[in-house]
Amino acid sequence: MVPVLLVIAVMWVVEVVDLLTPFSLDVFGIRPREVDHLAGIVLSPFLHAGFGHLLANTTALVVLGSLLALATRHLWIVTAGVIVVGGLGVWLTGAPNSVHIGASGLVYGYAAFLAVYGFVARHLKTAMVGVLVIVLYGSMLWGVLPLQAGVSWQGHLFGAVAGALLAVGLGRRDRR
Repeated sequence: MVPVLLVIAVMWVVEVVDLLTPFSLDVFGIRPREVDHLAGIVLSPFLHAGFGHLLANTTALVVLGSLLALATRHLWIVTAGVIVVGGLGVWLTGAPNSVHIGASGLVYGYAAFLAVYGFVARHLKTAMVGVLVIVLYGSMLWGVLPLQAGVSWQGHLFGAVAGALLAVGLGRRDRR
């Protein structure tokens, strides 16, 4: 769980710096199809639209990140893969002149990974964790649809797609 808490601590430090300095760090989020802002793919999960946004993501990251860390040995691979693949999906498909920030893509990636991995790896205990995630977080499915203005449904969708793809790839490998 220490790595999960470390990632979350960095998010909180960045948000405090964003609040206490005259700089608006949120401009460093994902700016779709702007080559000069490719770094936003990696930076966006650490940027949030205030403490309410960060707190919502923190709660889910603690639960899902801890389950991922305890159930598999793939925390860092999944984290990096979801950030890069999910962020690239947002960069390619997001609305022009928009900025996407927040760790919810990572939350969706963790949830999708946990929901799929145990079944693909054919590991009963991890599959039961997946069932638990589906029961507790299944309503998140609505977040991948463009239903709420100002919410990056692309971040949710591509985070989940990245998590599921990583679950299939790593699950197949671990099954062997």
